[in-house]
Amino acid sequence: MGLGTMTWGRDTDEHEAREQLVAFVHAGGTLLDTAAAYAGGDSERVIGSLLGTVVPRDEIVLATKAGLSWAGEERRVDVSRGALIRQLDASLERLGVHHVDLWQVHVWSDGAPLAETLSALDYAVSTGRAAYAGISNYSGWQTARAATWQQAVPGRTPIASTQVEYSLLNRAVEAEVLPAAVACGLGVLPWSPLGRGVLTGKYRTGIPGDSRAASSNFSGFVEPYLAEGPRRIVEAVARAADGLGLSPLDVALAWVRDRPGVTAPIIGPRTAAQLRGALAAEDVSLPMEIATALDDVSSAR
Repeated sequence: MGLGTMTWGRDTDEHEAREQLVAFVHAGGTLLDTAAAYAGGDSERVIGSLLGTVVPRDEIVLATKAGLSWAGEERRVDVSRGALIRQLDASLERLGVHHVDLWQVHVWSDGAPLAETLSALDYAVSTGRAAYAGISNYSGWQTARAATWQQAVPGRTPIASTQVEYSLLNRAVEAEVLPAAVACGLGVLPWSPLGRGVLTGKYRTGIPGDSRAASSNFSGFVEPYLAEGPRRIVEAVARAADGLGLSPLDVALAWVRDRPGVTAPIIGPRTAAQLRGALAAEDVSLPMEIATALDDVSSAR
């Protein structure tokens, strides 16, 4: 599993982030994922303050993204070569490192030619700013087109991975993205594998005051998964968990982790206690009958 840091520097302060990072590395975790857009760059700043002091830099597979930013409530996308490279250099400065291990284009955009966007990945790797390059939130045809373009000419940087939303509450990537990734040799990093937190079961009886659904920053993000359709899936996960003597989190996370084509789910806990709960799922293996039943109930959504 990888550790996502979308809340670091905003809902998760530096002290809590430190606890998470220590617990994650102590458990054997290595992949730390962030983005220039997370908390206006503060996620990267917090990571930069911890690398080399809390954990050695070479024990972390450090991943970040570029191409997306926020101006207040306005979402801005710019995947032109110049904008991407400027964001990468700013990320390196905030992180306090000379290179990242994985640099990802955060979103697809028709606002720049694909060849120009991908040339930024070539530049980043050839100049030593990044070891590997990836994409994020691309559709199936976009994934295949980008990967094939990079494979077409020797010397271009191959696409190593794609990061997409994938959980029992959102299986849309199974239709085209996962087959494209497997065919093109990309690792798949599912984000929000717990259905934006809903699959933990915490919202079964209401919205806890300290939850993301109660936060002004994330209420709109969680709300689509609180409808009746997702509720039925959450109840099925809870019943399976009860029968196995596990938590709903264990069941939901193990299901995603073991899906064909998945490399590593990116978990995004808000607290160190939540992280430790998620890490416990590492040792969980779902019986085939349970996994099949969950497949059936979630595919009907």
